[in-house]
Amino acid sequence: MTTEVRFDRLRTERLVMRRWQESDRAPFAELNADPETMRFFPAPLDRAVSDALIESIETRFDRQGFGFWALEVAATGAFIGLTGLNPLPDGVPGAGGLEVGWRLARHAWRHGYATEAARAALGVAFDQLGRSEIWSLTAVLNEPSQAVMRRLGLTEAARFDHPRILPGDPLRRQVAYHGTRPPARG
Repeated sequence: MTTEVRFDRLRTERLVMRRWQESDRAPFAELNADPETMRFFPAPLDRAVSDALIESIETRFDRQGFGFWALEVAATGAFIGLTGLNPLPDGVPGAGGLEVGWRLARHAWRHGYATEAARAALGVAFDQLGRSEIWSLTAVLNEPSQAVMRRLGLTEAARFDHPRILPGDPLRRQVAYHGTRPPARG
């Protein structure tokens, strides 16, 4: 998936969604190492894996013009996590389509930041990239993310066993939410 249009920086009412900077590495690694933040992921990530994830995200930005943006609070410049759009892999509902996702540091929870940033990402997907649908996936146990998905207007579409998570792992059972482009206002 490539696009000639670039989305290096977005601004919402309270947030800046932007390309990654060297100064993001330490707080992103801290976020990824926090067991509470990562409780709905297979495992916390060490610094090397966290840094490699930033490199992968930036490579995807260079190739397709969008991806997971670093997320900061506009008023303070504080890094709080990521949000954005990512192609879905094979073996999951919506494979080949786009997923909207987020991961925020614990201190940024319950402020509406995930919903605000994800709405901006949906604007890019629908209004700028012309996509007709969007997906979002999480563990069935992850009720906070499912609540964000519902606030975004997505609806539960499927439950499935994630092919990259081992049988017996309580996170293997996943839920897929789906949404379509809102009708044009006339």
